[in-house]
Amino acid sequence: MIRSAKIPVGISACLLGLEVRHDKGHKHSRYCTGVLSRYFEFRSLCPEMGSGLSAPRKAMHLTEQDGMLRLITTDGLRDHTELMQDFIDRAMPSLAPLRGYILMAKSPSCGMERIRVYNDDGHVQHREASGLFAAALQRHYPLMPLEEEGRLNDDTLRENFIERVFLY
Repeated sequence: MIRSAKIPVGISACLLGLEVRHDKGHKHSRYCTGVLSRYFEFRSLCPEMGSGLSAPRKAMHLTEQDGMLRLITTDGLRDHTELMQDFIDRAMPSLAPLRGYILMAKSPSCGMERIRVYNDDGHVQHREASGLFAAALQRHYPLMPLEEEGRLNDDTLRENFIERVFLY
C-alpha cells in the first residue's frame, strides 16, 4: 500500500516505542507497528512531552479538587494541569484530519476510561475518569473512533475499532 493511501490515525507516542514515559521508557505495541501500520499512517503524540514536560519526569496522577480534575505529581509538589490544558487547546485543532486514535491505558493524560482519581492523602477516591487529553479528544471529536491499545487484543473490540476507523 502506498503511503498516501494510508488512513491517518493518532497514537500515543509511547506505543510506537518512543521513550517518552515518565521513567523514559516506552510501551511499544508490536501489533500497532507491525500490523496496523500497514493500513494506518500513525501520527504520534505524547501530551505530557507536548506540554513541555521532560523524560524522565516525576510520575503523575489525577486528583479531584473542587469538582475539577488536576494533574499532580505523585509527591504532590507540582500541578501540571495548566500546562496540559494549554497543550490540549493548541493541539486539538490539528487533530481534525485524524480518522481514529489509539491511546495508552491507565495514563492520567491518555487513558480512555477507568483512570484512578486520588484524594489529597494519596488514596484512590474512584476509578471513573478519563485522562485529560483523552477526555478532550472525546469532547472535541465525539464521533472519532478511540481505543486503548490493550483492548485491541480482544478480537471483537479490535474488529469494531478498525471498522469504525474505515467508516469515519
